[in-house]
Amino acid sequence: MFVFHQDSASGVPPYLQLVHQVRGALLLGYLLPGDRLPVIREVVAELAINPNTVAKAYRQLEHEGLVLGRPGLGTFVAESPRTAVPSGSYAVLRRDLENWLRRAEAAGLGEADVTALIAAVRRVGAADGDGAEDTEGPEDAEGAA
Repeated sequence: MFVFHQDSASGVPPYLQLVHQVRGALLLGYLLPGDRLPVIREVVAELAINPNTVAKAYRQLEHEGLVLGRPGLGTFVAESPRTAVPSGSYAVLRRDLENWLRRAEAAGLGEADVTALIAAVRRVGAADGDGAEDTEGPEDAEGAA
């Protein structure tokens, strides 16, 4: 059974935290087509949040085509959610990310530094249109010096 969690210190609205958790679980394969999400009252009891918050998250997920509400039965993962990544692609990306994170840690970057770097790259990518302008990694920069 999928279980939600809430981080009241994150600054992210509770409904978006729920949406992000479902998206992530789908991407990682923790939730599969046909899996039932917890009913609203279960989430409310577990997280002590307003039922409208959970309903808003579920509506957002349904609007995105990730889940389907079945009256009287619950909310279920759609048969072909649009966020599915081929497992081979996911494995390669994860391995690359783990290697990069090890290099970042070895270079002295902490979790906050990595988060800030990712946010900066995303902002530049959004401004550039694709973020592919500067793809030089730490090892490339050293070799060029």
